[in-house]
Amino acid sequence: MAGGAFAVDGPVSALNSKITVAVVLTCVVAASSGLIFGYDIGISGGVTTMIPFLSKFFPSVLKKGAQAKRNLYCMYDSQVLTAFTSSLYIAGLAASLGASRLTALLGRKNIMILGGFTFLVGAAINGGAVNIAMLILGRILLGFGVGFTNQATPVYLSEVAPPKWRGAFNTGFQFFIGVGVVVSNCINYGTAKRSWGWRLSLGLAIVPAAVMTIGALLIMDTPSSLVERGKLSQAKRSLQKVRGSNNDVDSELADLIKTTDITRAINQEPFVTIFQRQYRPYLVMAIAIPFFQQLTGINIIAFYAPVLFQSVGFGNDSALIGSIILGAVNLCSILVSTFVVDRFGRRFLFLLGGIQMFVCQVAVACLLAVTTGVSGTKDISKGYAILVLILMCIYAAGFGWSWGPLTWLVPSEIFPLKIRSPGQSISVSVNFATTFVLSQTFLTMLCHFKYGTYLFYAGWVFVMTLFVALLLPETKGIPLDAMHVVWERHWFWRRFVRPQSQPPPTPPTPEAMNMLFIH
Repeated sequence: MAGGAFAVDGPVSALNSKITVAVVLTCVVAASSGLIFGYDIGISGGVTTMIPFLSKFFPSVLKKGAQAKRNLYCMYDSQVLTAFTSSLYIAGLAASLGASRLTALLGRKNIMILGGFTFLVGAAINGGAVNIAMLILGRILLGFGVGFTNQATPVYLSEVAPPKWRGAFNTGFQFFIGVGVVVSNCINYGTAKRSWGWRLSLGLAIVPAAVMTIGALLIMDTPSSLVERGKLSQAKRSLQKVRGSNNDVDSELADLIKTTDITRAINQEPFVTIFQRQYRPYLVMAIAIPFFQQLTGINIIAFYAPVLFQSVGFGNDSALIGSIILGAVNLCSILVSTFVVDRFGRRFLFLLGGIQMFVCQVAVACLLAVTTGVSGTKDISKGYAILVLILMCIYAAGFGWSWGPLTWLVPSEIFPLKIRSPGQSISVSVNFATTFVLSQTFLTMLCHFKYGTYLFYAGWVFVMTLFVALLLPETKGIPLDAMHVVWERHWFWRRFVRPQSQPPPTPPTPEAMNMLFIH
């Protein structure tokens, strides 16, 4: 079977754990690190449409925009301008690769603090930028901050949350990303008419960075991370705090210690281990899920929503309002995912969201083809522009309750402890690498593909929905240390995964090798 839930054994304290005030507060504080990512996604698109910002840093874009009035798709086609947005993702890619080892050595909490502080410094530099060099330097520091937090936070949430509600708590990260997008779009709308508004928009990123950094200082690290670093007494206190003081956590702690000891006994580099045949399904998911998420086109639409809406007939103010509406719809749909992901499962939401996004993108492509012409030289009427916005909102809702939160949830919950840090690192790195390529090429693609851009993304949505239907097992409610069961019973992946009841093959002794050689 491709899907389906399994009854598995696990530590009693984990399976029977209830939602406590401590675990709610801890997860909310941890998930708030999504604010900085969401704020940046939303703020960069709005700032790049502000005339004072463009005239100071990218005057050539204004000149080209004036010359491209008769081609709606090519108004903002500039590799230098897209470098402003995409430079963050190269830095995030580098940071997420390095964060794997740092997360294991320093803990999830400390990497979140480091990421928040780095983002804060980058925001301050961006707000005070006087040239493109300062602007790009600030973006790179923002990228390091986002890379560190995106590596640590989903793993933190999956390790702290009770298995029964792990999906709901983990979607909190995507929820705060959505909050950051909406807040930043509102700020852009309020600052757009001021000559210094872009500085305020970029500089205010220090607020979410400060909020999540201070919050991270106040919470405990995860029990798994503390055990991994040999801090057993702190690990027990952390378990008691998140499971409830009345629960017996000794059995769960013993299992964590046992798993960690086995991992250490193997004494193998995690980045080497994850490429072994038995971990093939984990590696495939670590690469495919974030890769496919970006090929939904959602982040490109979020980055360039104001540009996009201006290109299809909205004025500057209307384009920013359209971005706010789009972000609010996405935020509400994330809440829907929070309430249903542990009831209906990951696969159901993936498939529902995929179908919804595919239909909307094909509809937008057809609408733009009819109304703007093949060359994009016809003006689109206000009524059709509003219809584009409605279709985009339905598309954003589909993403918000499927590929948005689940891309962070599924990779963070499927990995065994021994490859959890490198697995999450690969997942985040693929996300950033794909985002960089797409964000750097989107405006050029829009200019050349025109309405076909949306058919391009629709084709990928079809492929990824098929991928989920065939190859992703259901993981809802499964304890992290029992997750291997879903792969052992999957119709395809079971040929790769060795059941944990079977011991690993014993390498031949030197004596046996000598006998073999003699014969």
